[in-house]
Amino acid sequence: MRRFDISAYLVVGPENTRGRPVHQMVKDAVEEGFTCVQIRSKVASARELIELTCRASEVVDQTGRADEITLLVNDRLDVVLAARKRGAKVDGIHVGQSDIPVDVCREYLGNDAIIGLSARTHELFDYIRTEDVSDIDYFGAGPLHETATKPDCGLDVDGKIVTRSFDDIKRLAELSPIPVVVGGGVKMADIPQLARTGVDGFFVVSAVTEADDPRSEARKLVQSWRANRPPIE
Repeated sequence: MRRFDISAYLVVGPENTRGRPVHQMVKDAVEEGFTCVQIRSKVASARELIELTCRASEVVDQTGRADEITLLVNDRLDVVLAARKRGAKVDGIHVGQSDIPVDVCREYLGNDAIIGLSARTHELFDYIRTEDVSDIDYFGAGPLHETATKPDCGLDVDGKIVTRSFDDIKRLAELSPIPVVVGGGVKMADIPQLARTGVDGFFVVSAVTEADDPRSEARKLVQSWRANRPPIE
């Protein structure tokens, strides 16, 4: 499996952009230092998702840093395969607990694909420590705050939303055998403390995609993460 960077991770779909083009959001983010993009939509058709993914791949390629930027699709293995067939560089997929199984994704996408899995909310710490990660490259965890972008984020088995403290996130980073990216309502003010927890990255949706100036917000998020990340010993 190749190296990948999930330190600054954008999740975006047409329902999140205030009517602006998805590919423009991707362009603004990656040109300002975002290292990972996930195309996610619960309203777009398969054909629309394929087109969005191909356009995002073109934007990433135009940066000249395609080997450094990871492009993923949420949930839709069919979209990944179709976009790849059209020549798009799609690095992999992110799936949730109730989506297509990760072993199936690995079988179809190959050993070099990046596969992310949303960590289970229920009994999270035991799950992180004991889950078989042989087919998974990173965990997505959260939410840090409740978020209207994904209202079921952090939904526990009893129907309550469980948010995560910075202490929880630090413990996650210590326990997880694979990289962890944290999101869910993350805003600029959260980045300094989040960067010091030891997790591998943050993911955002509305903090960039619904901003009046997405490029400026992307730049500030990346700069803050880098400035507050402890030096590697």
